[in-house]
Amino acid sequence: MNIKGKKKKNQVITANIFEQQENSAKMEGIKGNLKASTWHQLETKGKFTKNDKLTFISDDMLILGCDIGSETHYLRAIDTRGKELNKSAFPFSNTAEGFQSAKDWAVKIAAANDKKQIVLGLEPTGHYWFCLATWMITHGISVVQVNPYAVKQTKELEDNSQLKDDSKDPKLIANLIKDGNFGMPYLPEKLYADLRRLSMFREQLNEDRIRFLNRLHREMKIYFPEYKEALGKFDGAFSLELLKKAPFPEDLLLLGNDGIRQIWHNAKLRGRGYSRAEEILKYARESVGMKDGAEASKTAVKWFVERIRELDEELLEIENQLKQKCKEIPYTENILEVSGIGENILSGILSEMGDISRFDDVKEIQKLSGLGLVACSSGKHKGKTKISHRGRKRLRYWLFQAARSVVVHSEEFKELHVYYTTRSENPLKKMQSLIVIACKLLRVIYTILTKGTVYDPKKLIADIKRPGRLEPVAA
Repeated sequence: MNIKGKKKKNQVITANIFEQQENSAKMEGIKGNLKASTWHQLETKGKFTKNDKLTFISDDMLILGCDIGSETHYLRAIDTRGKELNKSAFPFSNTAEGFQSAKDWAVKIAAANDKKQIVLGLEPTGHYWFCLATWMITHGISVVQVNPYAVKQTKELEDNSQLKDDSKDPKLIANLIKDGNFGMPYLPEKLYADLRRLSMFREQLNEDRIRFLNRLHREMKIYFPEYKEALGKFDGAFSLELLKKAPFPEDLLLLGNDGIRQIWHNAKLRGRGYSRAEEILKYARESVGMKDGAEASKTAVKWFVERIRELDEELLEIENQLKQKCKEIPYTENILEVSGIGENILSGILSEMGDISRFDDVKEIQKLSGLGLVACSSGKHKGKTKISHRGRKRLRYWLFQAARSVVVHSEEFKELHVYYTTRSENPLKKMQSLIVIACKLLRVIYTILTKGTVYDPKKLIADIKRPGRLEPVAA
């Protein structure tokens, strides 16, 4: 969620959180607003610091902690001093009726304790919290989230016990919110929601393809161990077409040179693959593969080949949709001017990053990706500096892939990589250099998307500060 006031009103954390209740005098008092001046300052500053979070938690606020489950969620309520206002955790289902019952329960507790505002904090668990957060926001309830790692680390503060369950976790979450240890949830919208979903679907299809390909490797390794040398590119068009018709040595020998070529000709394949027919037959004659069970295994091979071909077609369609969506984002064509960043890599980065206007600085995105630098030092001990690895791992993956690609295809980034790994002072290892280049690429992308500038390789090189040699001082 964007806290800068750039989103719709139903996504702003503060609002009139309750409708006036006709049947209860206390309910009428729960209609209050969060202090407008506080949120005006936040919107003007564009930052949400720890002090801002503590200012948000006011004495007239009811703090709810929610433990998210796949079917059932659990709520507990406390005040700003940490005093629990309910006897036990309140369970509710992941349905509209469950959400309404949770809101009604919170309203009653707020009325009984003279609280005029409610904030709901949750621990983002998979995808199960999406619907709850959206429903609460649209019904006027403030929603924040806490880091699951923070919940895990504070579990013994409550009762000096390692216990962590559905009834204990909500109170841990509520206490973290009370102390200002929370953040704003972000759910992509419209174009960015489509990008995120398409990117995730592409990843799932790729995983399925790798799974079927590995199973196909297993069958071939048993009945035609020489298949890699014989077929060359195993998942290429020529290989898959041949495996579909004649996967094992005896089948290939029955076809002969002309039969193999005819299969490729019927599939309307073009290229140099026809020249491998005789070499494939040579490996088939000398194969040491098993014979027993080959007929049944042939059925499995053909099935795996069909699935791989279907997935290739689906992946091509998904990638085309991703490319079209990326073109709708302003200035993305300027990013493609960087040699080595293609449409697939760019779509992966943008889908994981989301709307860039919600960030005030590129360092926020670097932290989100888990590329932020951390060090553990104490006294005379100086720990090694490394990246945090906390954040969106897919964003970190795509940035790293982009860094690897530009180092190969872009002359300016290749020069940077050589400089970082060979400089006389503090030379970096190759992996460290790639991480630095990934962060540099992120700054380039951020600048282009926010300012609409055109990529300039010369400026990139000129911006790098390199220590010069000191001239000897004359006596």
